[in-house]
Amino acid sequence: MEIQQLFELAVANSKTLTEKPDNETLLKLYSLYKQATQGDNNEEAPTNPFDFVAKFKHEAWVKLQGTSNDDAMQQYIDLVNQLKG
Repeated sequence: MEIQQLFELAVANSKTLTEKPDNETLLKLYSLYKQATQGDNNEEAPTNPFDFVAKFKHEAWVKLQGTSNDDAMQQYIDLVNQLKG
């Protein structure tokens, strides 16, 4: 299987985890997914100072700047596999 197919399978598997991951892991999944599917974050930071979720999502994605799509896909696959146990 090629990486794109493995990634799509991991995305599907992430929706069927038996336990909800902690917030830090959810942010990692989110940012890796965004990096894998959209590349570097070119969006402006959220302007609402009280929208902490948007702020944390934005910052998590920015930290992956420069990571290739394939690398982000592989990290996402590895993380989902680890969560599945």
